[in-house]
Formats: sequence, C-alpha cells, structure tokens
Amino acid sequence: MRFRTPVIIAFLATATTAMAIDLKPFWDFDKPEVSEERFRAALKTATGDDALVLQTQIARTYGLRKNFSKAQEILRSVAKDISTAGPEARARYALELGRTYASATHPPELETAENKKLARSSYESALETAKSAHLDGLAIDAIHMLAFVDTTPAEQLKWGQEALAVVDASAQPEAKAWEASIRNNIGLAHHQLGQFDEALVQFKQALVLRERGTNAESIRVAHWMVAWTLRALGRADEALEIQLRLERECDDARAPDQYVYEELEILYRSRGDEDKAKHYAELRKSLPT
Repeated sequence: MRFRTPVIIAFLATATTAMAIDLKPFWDFDKPEVSEERFRAALKTATGDDALVLQTQIARTYGLRKNFSKAQEILRSVAKDISTAGPEARARYALELGRTYASATHPPELETAENKKLARSSYESALETAKSAHLDGLAIDAIHMLAFVDTTPAEQLKWGQEALAVVDASAQPEAKAWEASIRNNIGLAHHQLGQFDEALVQFKQALVLRERGTNAESIRVAHWMVAWTLRALGRADEALEIQLRLERECDDARAPDQYVYEELEILYRSRGDEDKAKHYAELRKSLPT
C-alpha cells in the first residue's frame, strides 16, 4: 500500500508572537516557480527581517524543485545577516537550511547519514529559536521536518502525541491550524503499527476538523483514510460504500484519484469480483504518474 499523506507533526509553545510578514498569500506549493515570482516582487520593497524572511522562502521554492544547491546558495547569501536578525528570520533560515538536506522532495540517494545529521542540527536550531520566541507555528514546522530525519512509526507516534498536547496548550491560530494534520499523522503511525482501532479514532477526528474547512480535496482524503482503516479492520462493506462515494465525488470534480481506484480494486478482489477489480486496476494505470 502506498501512503498518500505527508508526515506533519508539532511541538510546544504557548504565547502569541506576531510574525514579521504574512507568507500565505505568496505561496502556491503546487507551483513553486509562481511563488518565487511573488516573493521576488515583494522583495523589491522589503527591508530588514522581512527581506530576510522572503529570501528564505525563495530558497524554499528551489528546494521544492529539487534544486538544493541553488537553495543553499541563496541561504549562504543572507547568512551574514541572520545572526543579528529577529527570531522569526533566524528560525526560518534554520528551517530552510535543514530542508536542503532532508525533506519530502529528497531522492533516496541523498538520504545519507551526513545529510540527516546536518538536517537535524538545523531543525533543532529552528525549534529552539521558535520555542524561545513562542512562535508556535514555526516550532511545529521544525518538528514536522525532524520527522524526515526520524521516520519509524514509533517515532512518528511519539512526535504526534507531543504535537497534540502543544495544539491543546496553544492559543495561536498558526498552531491550531495543524490539528487535523497532526491527528492524521497519529492515525497513520497507529495504522503502520497495526493499531487499527486507535488509527480509526484519530482519522475520524481529523475528518471532523477537515469538514469545518472548505478544501474539498482535503475532506476527500480524510474520508479515504477512514475507509482505508475500515478495510484493515475487516469492515469491507463500510469501506466500499465510502470509496464508491469518493469515486463519484472525484468524477464530479474532474479529479480522478489513483488511491480511490486502488482501494476499490483491493475491495472488489477481496469479494472475488475480478471483473470489477480489473476495471479499477485499469483506471488506476491509466492515470498519469
């Protein structure tokens, strides 16, 4: 089974500290080159820490495009100014430096012990800075990235449980916004450990949180996680009902989902319906990879 969700976890901080610049309007993570253009446009009039923060994000756009050397080059260009900058700029610099060594976009051949060591050092620095300044969202991001260094299910569960305690203790919207992802990751860790009942509890709670939002794709993924776990629990009829509904919703959205097809293939094959299993296998294989 291929996993469809990234690892996202959190850590502690409680007080509220204003961020230097709101980066959300600039980011389109599916189009890092577009995001880079927006950051560079903003950089023309930015000063002080805002300018440093923007450059860390420009570096990140290159990491998302797997151009880690370019990302490091950009970060080196601002390194001399980071030591006297404010905590947000310092934390973001350390985060982005770590992401050049270990991240979701790194191919296996770059997941070396040395790169993980360098990444850990940077992420721990980012975490310490963020915690000291009560920048909860950035502290969460640092732990999220440490999960690309420590990757066993048991470690993921530990981080997730710590993260949930942080969300409960924090009053910051940036921290609260992570709860659905944190619960998803706790559920995923339980699932990988074969603890399916515990996983279902977390996935259902993540679904409730997702349904409070407006991101239809995220809501569908949350339903998929529930159905996936129901199948693991032997509740195939419930799982099939959800996956068939997701298929219809994806069709309506003109966004066919290979993971929905994969689950339907498995579910129908378990019922001995090879014709339908083959149908969904063909649909899955027809999608671009």
